[in-house]
Amino acid sequence: KQTMFPGVFQISVGAYGKTFKPLITSASLAAVILTSSSAISVEHGDWLVRARLVNIDPNVSSGEVIDLTTTPPTAIPGYSIDVDSTITLEVDVTYVFTNNFGVEFMLAIATHDVKGTGSLSSLGQIGEATIQLPALIAQYHFMPNNNVRPYAGAGIGYVFFYDEKITDSLTSGATSTKLDVDNTGGFLVQAGVDVGINENWFFNFDAKYFWLNGTTATIQADDVDAVKVDFDLDPLVLGLGVGYRF
Repeated sequence: KQTMFPGVFQISVGAYGKTFKPLITSASLAAVILTSSSAISVEHGDWLVRARLVNIDPNVSSGEVIDLTTTPPTAIPGYSIDVDSTITLEVDVTYVFTNNFGVEFMLAIATHDVKGTGSLSSLGQIGEATIQLPALIAQYHFMPNNNVRPYAGAGIGYVFFYDEKITDSLTSGATSTKLDVDNTGGFLVQAGVDVGINENWFFNFDAKYFWLNGTTATIQADDVDAVKVDFDLDPLVLGLGVGYRF
């Protein structure tokens, strides 16, 4: 006697117990992936191109907001900022110099909301900025001849800020307002894995953490610096995508 649960599993009840077909199928598929050594063999001279959907999650450490209209400038107690995470597309190109060593260049462009925290939290979003995040990374590929190929890397990254905007919550009383955020750079570490689909195509999971130098956001009102805040960004970037080997 059989009881069917379409699309989930099949249970056979009888003298020989139960069988779970999808479990067996998944185990067989995993065995093929893990034991294959030819589907995604990577070697010297190969180019690896990846496209990932990534979540950029800034780990923000904010100083106090400084009032620049006073002499000397004074901190406004309890005023600070945070930067929301966002999802965007990242692309990268890796050149394989030896079977184990490669160099990756990556680029992501994303728009982040800036919000007030502490005593500024009642204002919610106070601005937004678009970032351009390039990085150059030295990679070590642990199992270049396997179908499942983990790697780790370290490198340098830079953040360009542009198209900064202030929301209406901060424009009251001023004819014109402007937000300016200084560019910054730093170091990063990376870990990821490529999983072969066929000889050229593969899935990819990738994680990067950036330690960036501190930066400063300055708000101008009627072309005069009004307030500024120093903060660290330090984003965690998690990505899932596909790649192609040339």
